[in-house]
Amino acid sequence: MLILSVSQINTYLSFKFKEDKKLSGVMIRGEISNFTAHRTGHFYFTLKDDKSTLRAVMFRSFASKMKFMPCEGMGVIVMGSISVFERDGTYQIYATDIIPDGAGVQYTANEQLKEKLKKEGIFDESIKRRIPYMPSKIGVVTSSGGAALQDIINILSRRSPTSELVVINALVQGDGAADSVCKGIIKAEELGCDVIIIARGGGSLEDLSAFNTEKVAYGIYNCTIPVISAVGHETDFTIADMAADLRVPTPSAAAELVAVSKERLLENLSYYEEKLKGAMNRYFQRLTVQTERMDQRLLHLSPMYRLDKNADKLESMTMRLDTAFSRIMSVLENRIERIYEKMEAVSPVKVLERGYSLVYRDGSPVTQAKDLKKNMEIEIHMQDGTIKAVIIE
Repeated sequence: MLILSVSQINTYLSFKFKEDKKLSGVMIRGEISNFTAHRTGHFYFTLKDDKSTLRAVMFRSFASKMKFMPCEGMGVIVMGSISVFERDGTYQIYATDIIPDGAGVQYTANEQLKEKLKKEGIFDESIKRRIPYMPSKIGVVTSSGGAALQDIINILSRRSPTSELVVINALVQGDGAADSVCKGIIKAEELGCDVIIIARGGGSLEDLSAFNTEKVAYGIYNCTIPVISAVGHETDFTIADMAADLRVPTPSAAAELVAVSKERLLENLSYYEEKLKGAMNRYFQRLTVQTERMDQRLLHLSPMYRLDKNADKLESMTMRLDTAFSRIMSVLENRIERIYEKMEAVSPVKVLERGYSLVYRDGSPVTQAKDLKKNMEIEIHMQDGTIKAVIIE
Protein backbone atom coordinates (compact mmCIF):
# COMPACT_ATOMS: atom_id res chain seq x y z
CA MET A 1 0.00 0.00 0.00
CA LEU A 2 1.25 3.46 -0.94
CA ILE A 3 2.08 5.73 2.03
CA LEU A 4 1.57 9.49 1.36
CA SER A 5 2.68 12.54 3.32
CA VAL A 6 0.21 15.14 4.56
CA SER A 7 1.33 17.63 1.95
CA GLN A 8 0.99 15.00 -0.79
CA ILE A 9 -2.58 14.13 0.14
CA ASN A 10 -3.52 17.81 0.40
CA THR A 11 -1.98 18.46 -3.01
CA TYR A 12 -3.89 15.49 -4.43
CA LEU A 13 -7.18 16.79 -3.02
CA SER A 14 -6.40 20.22 -4.41
CA PHE A 15 -6.06 18.76 -7.92
CA LYS A 16 -9.31 16.87 -7.45
CA PHE A 17 -11.15 20.10 -6.52
CA LYS A 18 -9.67 21.84 -9.55
CA GLU A 19 -10.66 19.03 -11.89
CA ASP A 20 -14.30 19.17 -10.75
CA LYS A 21 -15.90 21.76 -13.04
CA LYS A 22 -18.95 21.98 -10.81
CA LEU A 23 -16.78 23.60 -8.12
CA SER A 24 -15.49 26.31 -10.47
CA GLY A 25 -17.55 29.46 -10.94
CA VAL A 26 -20.17 28.62 -8.33
CA MET A 27 -22.62 31.07 -6.72
CA ILE A 28 -23.37 30.51 -3.04
CA ARG A 29 -25.97 32.32 -0.91
CA GLY A 30 -25.24 32.84 2.79
CA GLU A 31 -24.66 35.24 5.67
CA ILE A 32 -21.27 36.80 6.37
CA SER A 33 -19.68 36.05 9.74
CA ASN A 34 -16.22 36.65 11.26
CA PHE A 35 -15.49 39.26 8.59
CA THR A 36 -11.97 40.73 8.55
CA ALA A 37 -10.58 43.31 6.15
CA HIS A 38 -6.87 42.56 6.45
CA ARG A 39 -4.25 45.30 6.18
CA THR A 40 -2.95 43.53 3.05
CA GLY A 41 -6.24 44.28 1.32
CA HIS A 42 -7.60 40.72 1.44
CA PHE A 43 -11.06 39.89 2.87
CA TYR A 44 -11.42 36.87 5.16
CA PHE A 45 -14.84 35.69 6.32
CA THR A 46 -17.15 32.77 6.91
CA LEU A 47 -20.22 32.16 4.80
CA LYS A 48 -23.03 30.44 6.70
CA ASP A 49 -26.63 29.43 6.71
CA ASP A 50 -28.76 27.92 9.46
CA LYS A 51 -27.01 24.52 9.18
CA SER A 52 -23.45 24.91 7.89
CA THR A 53 -20.49 27.23 7.47
CA LEU A 54 -17.95 27.67 4.68
CA ARG A 55 -14.68 29.53 4.93
CA ALA A 56 -14.09 32.21 2.30
CA VAL A 57 -11.34 34.51 1.12
CA MET A 58 -11.31 37.34 -1.40
CA PHE A 59 -7.85 38.45 -2.52
CA ARG A 60 -6.93 42.11 -2.88
CA SER A 61 -7.11 42.05 -6.69
CA PHE A 62 -10.85 41.37 -6.44
CA ALA A 63 -11.52 43.13 -3.09
CA SER A 64 -10.21 46.45 -4.44
CA LYS A 65 -12.93 46.41 -7.10
CA MET A 66 -15.78 46.10 -4.58
CA LYS A 67 -18.21 49.03 -4.58
CA PHE A 68 -19.27 48.37 -0.98
CA MET A 69 -17.69 47.05 2.20
CA PRO A 70 -19.10 43.71 3.36
CA CYS A 71 -19.96 43.57 7.03
CA GLU A 72 -20.95 41.18 9.78
CA GLY A 73 -24.40 39.68 9.40
CA MET A 74 -24.89 40.77 5.80
CA GLY A 75 -26.75 38.39 3.51
CA VAL A 76 -24.81 37.96 0.26
CA ILE A 77 -24.32 35.85 -2.87
CA VAL A 78 -20.66 34.96 -3.28
CA MET A 79 -19.23 34.01 -6.69
CA GLY A 80 -15.97 32.08 -6.95
CA SER A 81 -14.34 28.66 -6.95
CA ILE A 82 -14.03 25.98 -4.27
CA SER A 83 -10.47 24.74 -3.64
CA VAL A 84 -8.24 23.32 -0.93
CA PHE A 85 -5.87 25.46 1.14
CA GLU A 86 -3.04 22.96 1.10
CA ARG A 87 -1.17 24.27 4.15
CA ASP A 88 -4.15 23.74 6.52
CA GLY A 89 -5.86 20.98 4.57
CA THR A 90 -9.13 22.93 4.54
CA TYR A 91 -11.34 23.77 1.64
CA GLN A 92 -12.81 27.21 1.09
CA ILE A 93 -14.32 29.41 -1.56
CA TYR A 94 -12.00 31.83 -3.28
CA ALA A 95 -14.42 34.71 -3.99
CA THR A 96 -14.21 36.81 -7.12
CA ASP A 97 -17.34 38.91 -6.43
CA ILE A 98 -19.87 39.54 -3.64
CA ILE A 99 -23.43 40.67 -4.29
CA PRO A 100 -25.69 41.94 -1.44
CA ASP A 101 -28.64 39.62 -0.86
CA GLY A 102 -30.36 41.41 2.00
CA ALA A 103 -29.45 41.22 5.66
CA GLY A 104 -28.99 37.89 7.43
CA VAL A 105 -31.41 36.60 10.03
CA GLN A 106 -29.27 37.53 13.04
CA TYR A 107 -28.44 40.94 11.61
CA THR A 108 -32.10 41.67 10.87
CA ALA A 109 -33.13 40.58 14.36
CA ASN A 110 -30.52 42.86 15.92
CA GLU A 111 -31.65 45.83 13.84
CA GLN A 112 -35.27 45.27 14.81
CA LEU A 113 -34.33 45.01 18.49
CA LYS A 114 -32.28 48.22 18.24
CA GLU A 115 -35.26 50.06 16.80
CA LYS A 116 -37.55 48.74 19.55
CA LEU A 117 -35.15 49.71 22.35
CA LYS A 118 -34.57 53.12 20.78
CA LYS A 119 -38.30 53.84 20.86
CA GLU A 120 -38.40 52.77 24.52
CA GLY A 121 -35.68 55.31 25.36
CA ILE A 122 -32.98 52.81 26.33
CA PHE A 123 -30.38 54.62 24.21
CA ASP A 124 -31.30 58.22 25.11
CA GLU A 125 -28.27 60.41 25.76
CA SER A 126 -30.21 62.37 28.39
CA ILE A 127 -30.22 59.37 30.77
CA LYS A 128 -26.52 58.59 30.44
CA ARG A 129 -24.75 58.80 33.81
CA ARG A 130 -21.40 60.44 34.32
CA ILE A 131 -18.46 58.10 34.88
CA PRO A 132 -16.79 58.90 38.26
CA TYR A 133 -13.36 60.51 37.92
CA MET A 134 -11.54 58.39 40.52
CA PRO A 135 -13.72 55.42 41.51
CA SER A 136 -12.49 53.65 44.62
CA LYS A 137 -14.42 50.43 43.95
CA ILE A 138 -14.48 49.10 40.37
CA GLY A 139 -16.71 46.17 39.40
CA VAL A 140 -15.86 44.01 36.37
CA VAL A 141 -18.46 41.65 34.93
CA THR A 142 -16.60 39.20 32.66
CA SER A 143 -15.27 35.69 32.38
CA SER A 144 -12.76 35.11 35.18
CA GLY A 145 -10.61 33.08 32.82
CA GLY A 146 -10.67 35.46 29.87
CA ALA A 147 -7.86 37.62 28.52
CA ALA A 148 -10.05 40.71 28.91
CA LEU A 149 -9.92 40.42 32.71
CA GLN A 150 -6.15 39.96 32.70
CA ASP A 151 -5.74 43.13 30.62
CA ILE A 152 -7.87 45.07 33.08
CA ILE A 153 -5.98 43.72 36.11
CA ASN A 154 -2.59 44.57 34.57
CA ILE A 155 -3.59 48.15 33.83
CA LEU A 156 -5.32 48.81 37.16
CA SER A 157 -2.45 47.37 39.19
CA ARG A 158 -0.04 49.64 37.37
CA ARG A 159 -2.09 52.83 37.13
CA SER A 160 -4.36 52.69 40.18
CA PRO A 161 -3.06 50.22 42.78
CA THR A 162 -5.21 51.75 45.55
CA SER A 163 -8.51 51.08 43.75
CA GLU A 164 -10.50 48.05 44.87
CA LEU A 165 -11.27 45.64 42.03
CA VAL A 166 -14.38 43.45 42.34
CA VAL A 167 -14.52 40.67 39.73
CA ILE A 168 -17.92 39.08 39.07
CA ASN A 169 -17.51 35.94 37.00
CA ALA A 170 -20.06 35.66 34.19
CA LEU A 171 -20.61 33.70 31.02
CA VAL A 172 -19.86 35.91 28.03
CA GLN A 173 -20.71 33.43 25.28
CA GLY A 174 -23.17 30.63 24.62
CA ASP A 175 -26.43 29.61 26.25
CA GLY A 176 -27.23 31.44 29.47
CA ALA A 177 -24.65 34.17 28.86
CA ALA A 178 -27.22 36.99 28.78
CA ASP A 179 -28.74 35.89 32.12
CA SER A 180 -25.27 35.50 33.62
CA VAL A 181 -24.24 39.03 32.58
CA CYS A 182 -27.47 40.51 34.01
CA LYS A 183 -26.90 38.71 37.33
CA GLY A 184 -23.34 40.02 37.39
CA ILE A 185 -24.56 43.59 36.96
CA ILE A 186 -27.01 43.19 39.85
CA LYS A 187 -24.33 41.67 42.10
CA ALA A 188 -21.84 44.48 41.35
CA GLU A 189 -24.56 46.97 42.24
CA GLU A 190 -25.28 45.17 45.52
CA LEU A 191 -21.58 45.16 46.43
CA GLY A 192 -21.52 48.96 46.25
CA CYS A 193 -19.26 49.43 43.25
CA ASP A 194 -18.76 52.99 42.00
CA VAL A 195 -18.62 51.92 38.35
CA ILE A 196 -19.19 48.67 36.44
CA ILE A 197 -17.19 47.45 33.44
CA ILE A 198 -18.79 44.80 31.23
CA ALA A 199 -15.88 43.24 29.37
CA ARG A 200 -15.31 40.64 26.70
CA GLY A 201 -12.76 40.08 23.95
CA GLY A 202 -13.58 40.25 20.27
CA GLY A 203 -15.45 37.63 18.29
CA SER A 204 -17.98 36.94 15.60
CA LEU A 205 -21.55 38.15 15.64
CA GLU A 206 -22.54 34.80 17.14
CA ASP A 207 -19.86 35.07 19.84
CA LEU A 208 -21.20 38.48 20.87
CA SER A 209 -24.86 37.49 20.65
CA ALA A 210 -25.38 37.69 24.43
CA PHE A 211 -24.60 41.42 24.28
CA ASN A 212 -27.17 41.94 21.54
CA THR A 213 -30.08 40.84 23.70
CA GLU A 214 -32.95 42.75 25.25
CA LYS A 215 -32.11 41.26 28.67
CA VAL A 216 -28.63 42.75 28.82
CA ALA A 217 -29.87 46.09 27.43
CA TYR A 218 -32.47 46.36 30.21
CA GLY A 219 -29.99 45.07 32.79
CA ILE A 220 -27.73 48.02 31.96
CA TYR A 221 -30.65 50.46 31.73
CA ASN A 222 -32.05 49.52 35.15
CA CYS A 223 -28.67 49.63 36.90
CA THR A 224 -28.23 52.61 39.24
CA ILE A 225 -24.43 52.59 38.83
CA PRO A 226 -22.64 53.98 35.74
CA VAL A 227 -21.88 51.16 33.30
CA ILE A 228 -19.01 51.02 30.79
CA SER A 229 -19.34 48.60 27.89
CA ALA A 230 -16.01 47.15 26.74
CA VAL A 231 -17.23 44.32 24.54
CA GLY A 232 -15.23 43.06 21.56
CA HIS A 233 -12.68 44.97 19.56
CA GLU A 234 -12.86 48.52 18.24
CA THR A 235 -14.76 47.49 15.11
CA ASP A 236 -17.37 45.51 17.09
CA PHE A 237 -20.52 47.37 18.12
CA THR A 238 -23.30 45.79 20.18
CA ILE A 239 -26.64 46.76 21.70
CA ALA A 240 -24.92 46.71 25.10
CA ASP A 241 -22.62 49.46 23.82
CA MET A 242 -25.64 51.59 22.90
CA ALA A 243 -27.38 51.03 26.26
CA ALA A 244 -24.29 51.65 28.41
CA ASP A 245 -23.42 55.04 29.86
CA LEU A 246 -20.14 54.88 27.97
CA ARG A 247 -18.78 52.65 25.22
CA VAL A 248 -15.04 52.04 24.88
CA PRO A 249 -13.35 50.05 22.10
CA THR A 250 -11.55 47.49 24.29
CA PRO A 251 -11.39 46.25 27.91
CA SER A 252 -7.92 47.82 28.18
CA ALA A 253 -9.38 51.20 27.23
CA ALA A 254 -12.00 50.82 29.98
CA ALA A 255 -9.32 50.14 32.58
CA GLU A 256 -7.28 53.14 31.46
CA LEU A 257 -10.39 55.31 31.61
CA VAL A 258 -11.31 54.53 35.23
CA ALA A 259 -7.71 54.37 36.50
CA VAL A 260 -6.00 57.73 36.62
CA SER A 261 -2.22 57.33 36.56
CA LYS A 262 0.06 58.94 39.15
CA GLU A 263 1.59 61.14 36.44
CA ARG A 264 -1.86 62.34 35.38
CA LEU A 265 -2.79 63.03 39.00
CA LEU A 266 0.37 65.07 39.48
CA GLU A 267 -0.36 66.99 36.29
CA ASN A 268 -3.92 67.63 37.44
CA LEU A 269 -2.68 68.65 40.88
CA SER A 270 -0.23 71.11 39.33
CA TYR A 271 -2.92 72.43 37.01
CA TYR A 272 -5.45 72.97 39.80
CA GLU A 273 -2.76 74.45 42.03
CA GLU A 274 -2.01 77.09 39.40
CA LYS A 275 -5.72 77.57 38.84
CA LEU A 276 -6.26 78.02 42.60
CA LYS A 277 -3.41 80.52 42.81
CA GLY A 278 -4.88 82.49 39.94
CA ALA A 279 -8.33 82.43 41.55
CA MET A 280 -6.89 83.56 44.89
CA ASN A 281 -4.92 86.37 43.26
CA ARG A 282 -8.04 87.55 41.43
CA TYR A 283 -10.04 87.29 44.64
CA PHE A 284 -7.54 89.33 46.63
CA GLN A 285 -7.35 91.88 43.83
CA ARG A 286 -11.11 92.27 43.97
CA LEU A 287 -10.93 92.61 47.76
CA THR A 288 -8.22 95.26 47.40
CA VAL A 289 -10.32 97.25 44.93
CA GLN A 290 -13.38 96.90 47.16
CA THR A 291 -11.37 97.99 50.20
CA GLU A 292 -10.04 101.03 48.37
CA ARG A 293 -13.56 101.94 47.31
CA MET A 294 -14.81 101.53 50.89
CA ASP A 295 -11.93 103.67 52.12
CA GLN A 296 -12.94 106.38 49.68
CA ARG A 297 -16.58 106.15 50.77
CA LEU A 298 -15.62 106.23 54.47
CA LEU A 299 -13.33 109.16 53.80
CA HIS A 300 -16.16 111.10 52.20
CA LEU A 301 -18.40 110.31 55.17
CA SER A 302 -15.84 111.14 57.89
CA PRO A 303 -16.21 114.37 60.01
CA MET A 304 -12.63 115.39 59.19
CA TYR A 305 -13.38 115.18 55.45
CA ARG A 306 -16.50 117.26 55.94
CA LEU A 307 -14.57 119.81 58.05
CA ASP A 308 -11.85 120.05 55.43
CA LYS A 309 -14.44 120.31 52.68
CA ASN A 310 -16.39 123.02 54.60
CA ALA A 311 -13.12 124.84 55.40
CA ASP A 312 -12.29 124.91 51.70
CA LYS A 313 -15.81 126.06 50.99
CA LEU A 314 -15.57 128.76 53.68
CA GLU A 315 -12.24 129.95 52.31
CA SER A 316 -13.70 130.10 48.84
CA MET A 317 -16.73 132.01 50.06
CA THR A 318 -14.50 134.37 52.06
CA MET A 319 -12.44 135.11 48.97
CA ARG A 320 -15.58 135.66 46.98
CA LEU A 321 -16.91 137.96 49.75
CA ASP A 322 -13.65 139.92 49.86
CA THR A 323 -13.72 140.28 46.12
CA ALA A 324 -17.36 141.37 46.18
CA PHE A 325 -16.70 143.79 49.03
CA SER A 326 -13.74 145.30 47.22
CA ARG A 327 -15.81 145.65 44.08
CA ILE A 328 -18.68 147.30 46.02
CA MET A 329 -16.28 149.64 47.84
CA SER A 330 -14.69 150.59 44.57
CA VAL A 331 -18.10 151.37 43.09
CA LEU A 332 -19.08 153.40 46.18
CA GLU A 333 -15.78 155.30 46.18
CA ASN A 334 -16.26 156.19 42.55
CA ARG A 335 -19.82 157.30 43.26
CA ILE A 336 -18.75 159.41 46.27
CA GLU A 337 -15.98 160.98 44.24
CA ARG A 338 -18.45 161.97 41.54
CA ILE A 339 -20.87 163.38 44.15
CA TYR A 340 -18.00 165.25 45.79
CA GLU A 341 -17.03 166.77 42.49
CA LYS A 342 -20.60 167.87 41.91
CA MET A 343 -20.76 169.37 45.43
CA GLU A 344 -17.48 171.13 44.90
CA ALA A 345 -18.87 172.65 41.77
CA VAL A 346 -21.80 174.24 43.67
CA SER A 347 -19.94 174.90 46.97
CA PRO A 348 -20.28 178.47 48.43
CA VAL A 349 -16.54 178.50 48.90
CA LYS A 350 -16.06 178.04 45.21
CA VAL A 351 -18.53 180.87 44.61
CA LEU A 352 -16.60 183.14 46.89
CA GLU A 353 -13.37 182.29 45.13
CA ARG A 354 -14.92 183.65 41.96
CA GLY A 355 -15.47 187.13 43.62
CA TYR A 356 -18.90 186.65 45.08
CA SER A 357 -19.87 187.15 48.76
CA LEU A 358 -22.57 185.88 51.07
CA VAL A 359 -24.79 187.93 53.36
CA TYR A 360 -25.95 186.48 56.68
CA ARG A 361 -28.23 187.99 59.31
CA ASP A 362 -28.37 186.27 62.66
CA GLY A 363 -26.61 183.25 61.19
CA SER A 364 -29.07 182.80 58.34
CA PRO A 365 -28.32 183.63 54.74
CA VAL A 366 -30.08 186.62 53.18
CA THR A 367 -31.10 185.97 49.59
CA GLN A 368 -33.36 189.01 48.91
CA ALA A 369 -32.86 192.70 49.55
CA LYS A 370 -36.43 193.18 50.73
CA ASP A 371 -35.57 191.08 53.77
CA LEU A 372 -33.22 193.80 55.01
CA LYS A 373 -34.17 197.10 56.71
CA LYS A 374 -32.33 200.22 57.63
CA ASN A 375 -29.93 199.99 60.58
CA MET A 376 -29.92 196.18 60.51
CA GLU A 377 -26.60 194.54 61.28
CA ILE A 378 -25.39 191.97 58.79
CA GLU A 379 -22.33 189.82 58.15
CA ILE A 380 -20.69 189.69 54.79
CA HIS A 381 -18.66 186.59 54.10
CA MET A 382 -15.94 186.98 51.53
CA GLN A 383 -13.14 184.75 50.26
CA ASP A 384 -10.58 185.88 52.78
CA GLY A 385 -12.78 186.65 55.77
CA THR A 386 -16.00 188.09 57.25
CA ILE A 387 -16.98 191.70 57.84
CA LYS A 388 -19.83 193.22 59.82
CA ALA A 389 -21.92 196.01 58.37
CA VAL A 390 -25.03 198.13 59.09
CA ILE A 391 -27.69 198.77 56.51
CA ILE A 392 -27.69 202.53 55.81
CA GLU A 393 -30.17 202.53 52.99
